[in-house]
Amino acid sequence: MPPSLTIIHTLLLFSTAFIAGGLNAVAGGGSFITFPALIFTGVPPIIANATNNTAIWVAALASAGAYRKDLGIKRQVFLLLCGISFLGGIIGSLALLYTSADVFKKLIPYLLLSATLVFTFGDTLRGWLQLQSQKSTPESVPIFNLALAQLAIAIYGGFFGAGLGILMLATLSFLGIKNIHTINAFKAFLGSCINGIAIIPFIFAGVLAWEQAILMAVGGSLGGYLSAHYARRLKPQLIRKFVIFVAFSMTIYFFIHG
Repeated sequence: MPPSLTIIHTLLLFSTAFIAGGLNAVAGGGSFITFPALIFTGVPPIIANATNNTAIWVAALASAGAYRKDLGIKRQVFLLLCGISFLGGIIGSLALLYTSADVFKKLIPYLLLSATLVFTFGDTLRGWLQLQSQKSTPESVPIFNLALAQLAIAIYGGFFGAGLGILMLATLSFLGIKNIHTINAFKAFLGSCINGIAIIPFIFAGVLAWEQAILMAVGGSLGGYLSAHYARRLKPQLIRKFVIFVAFSMTIYFFIHG
């Protein structure tokens, strides 16, 4: 069972969720802050992960709403990616529920390390993919390959979620999308599909810390909505360096104390 909220825990979770919502809207990586914050306040690992995914989902909806005017892609491709995201999110969340608490606790440092490496080298990966996509259009990309990649990413997102945004950016590069705001819009919408559908198994399994989830959803939504509107004035590279520092710090911490 999750612990009751104290004043200090309330302030910590709200502030970290607010910051994470802003990070996710601009550069990604918010889970590197919110997931450890839940662990530090005494929430058990699997409950912390499910609660974090739930809070991120609400914040992603707020961010998606702010980016809604930047969407510009064929309806068929969009619906395909949404459907695949729903399916993967369900599979990933069920896999989490069937993982024992001890096993998941041992996996945390490695999951964080994997997500940290993906986030750190995400720009390099995306640059290479965009170079390849210059020879491609959405029509020339094999639908099976696109669906398979998004399915794998969605399963990962339903199971853990940290670094999910970067993985989706890589997939979306195959569509030949060049506008960063369009890419961010789809990242927000598809992220909301993955995390949103994953909540259903979490609710039935009773693994959500509702007080923490609601508190962080409010903080993350405010941070995500405000940051999405002001993203064009910020320098994503500076923010990315901050997230990478936090991500490596949290990874090292969980390797030592996990």
